[in-house]
Amino acid sequence: MKKIILTAAITGAATFPSQSPYIPITPKQIADEAVDACKAGAAVVHIHARNPEDGRPSASIDHYREIVSSIKSRCDVVICITTGAGAGMTIEERTATISLFKPELASLNMGSINFSMHPAVFSRIKEWKFEWEKAWVESSLDFIFPNTFASLEKITTIMNQNDTKPELEIYDTSHLYNTQFLVQQGFLKYPLHMQFVLGVLGGAQATGYDLVNLKNTADRLFGDRYTWSVIGTGWPYEFRMGAVALTLGGHVRVGLEDNLFISKGELARSNAQLVEKMRHICEDLGKEAATPAEAREFLQLKGLDKVAF
Repeated sequence: MKKIILTAAITGAATFPSQSPYIPITPKQIADEAVDACKAGAAVVHIHARNPEDGRPSASIDHYREIVSSIKSRCDVVICITTGAGAGMTIEERTATISLFKPELASLNMGSINFSMHPAVFSRIKEWKFEWEKAWVESSLDFIFPNTFASLEKITTIMNQNDTKPELEIYDTSHLYNTQFLVQQGFLKYPLHMQFVLGVLGGAQATGYDLVNLKNTADRLFGDRYTWSVIGTGWPYEFRMGAVALTLGGHVRVGLEDNLFISKGELARSNAQLVEKMRHICEDLGKEAATPAEAREFLQLKGLDKVAF
């Protein structure tokens, strides 16, 4: 494909304020970053909310409403709301935004995995901005990100009821087989849209070998009935995996949720800066960034006029 869907993951829940002063925290900051990322070439923005007081991951409907309403009022970018949300949140908290706002696209993590950020405690962070951060990161050493078949069936049912397309987050090959099972059971429908998440401690790592293995497995299981994107977490993997994906026919996600650096040792000052760098890589490889309208067509989304925010 010549046109590439660039997604910007604006703030996430796995990065934390002490890592970078540029991580957006308040609803206004998150919405502003999303709009700027769209102007820079992102066709999709992936949205988490944070507590504006201390940057902690938030499940507040009011926070999400302020973010998505502000984005929609200023641009036509595809808004993909998380159902991962943050460690310890219930399925009800993780899906309330889907039932209420009926977004075009929402993330769906396709299996339970170890998910740890604890190396940041031991090697990089010397001073903590907020009291909750250190204990939260240390606790990830003993954390399992739960995405059981019961929760997958519940979340997909809610998405189907609200005509929200799931973006399937694939951290390992087992998640592709989970996907196949849910298709067979009628919870997921073709065409699928997947995102290969590489580099999380607990999942497949950010190498070309792992990416090719995931794509080959997906090709074998689903043929041409899916589209895909890639996440490479951290520097320099965000851009390396993005470049590999471009040569294999995939799309790319960048953003401060996944990587905080624009170059070695230099913090990215915004999501837009990361989008611009990836867009230039696309152009250097003979590709073009898709518009939001083109992304909607490629992913067969219902349209911005059918959301409830």
